[in-house]
Amino acid sequence: MTESDLNKDKAIVVFSGGQDSTTCLFYAKKHFKEVELVTFNYGQRHDTEIEVAKKIANEQGLKHHILDMSLLSQLTPNALTQHDLDIEENEDGIPNTFVPARNLLFLSFAGALAYQINAKHIITGVCETDFSGYPDCRDSFIKSMNVTLSLSMGKDFVIHTPLMWLDKAQTWELSDELGVLDYIRYNTLTCYNGIIGDGCGECPACKLRARGLHHYLESKGAE
Repeated sequence: MTESDLNKDKAIVVFSGGQDSTTCLFYAKKHFKEVELVTFNYGQRHDTEIEVAKKIANEQGLKHHILDMSLLSQLTPNALTQHDLDIEENEDGIPNTFVPARNLLFLSFAGALAYQINAKHIITGVCETDFSGYPDCRDSFIKSMNVTLSLSMGKDFVIHTPLMWLDKAQTWELSDELGVLDYIRYNTLTCYNGIIGDGCGECPACKLRARGLHHYLESKGAE
């Protein structure tokens, strides 16, 4: 196959069943004729994440690939894969929910899958404005990965990051514009403690999500 063989109307979404990746799912459905999802099972803190991803994929009628990435949990202990670790920030300012090389590996395997299914577009929900200390959520990293994937497979892939410069309030706004705010609010899993919807309200992910929703709804009501 040559670079021109990729289907320009086909996209694959890196999908976890959380707020951001589900927003990207609906973004992809709006902008591309064919959409498939890829979820990585890397020994997450809660098996619920995989089940939520399966449920949403099924409800949206999308082909869903689940890849075994359990080796990630063997590389280093962190609060996303080790159930007995409390969520906290390390001395260098990087939270212990950071999984080293996670997005590097995820995008590499998403690219390999995109090659197999002939999809030109790869969509991921990473966000620099709320990257919370995760170095692999930065725009510079994504741009470098786009070049690396294209060179490594001889394909002209395009990595899309529709949330890159949005804060959480703006992400909620985008979901509202897509007509799926309530669906995302009540059916996705962001909570580090595995509670679907509005979550536990106490973990950093829940607080960030709730604060963004409050700010968006407040601004919307003021208009």
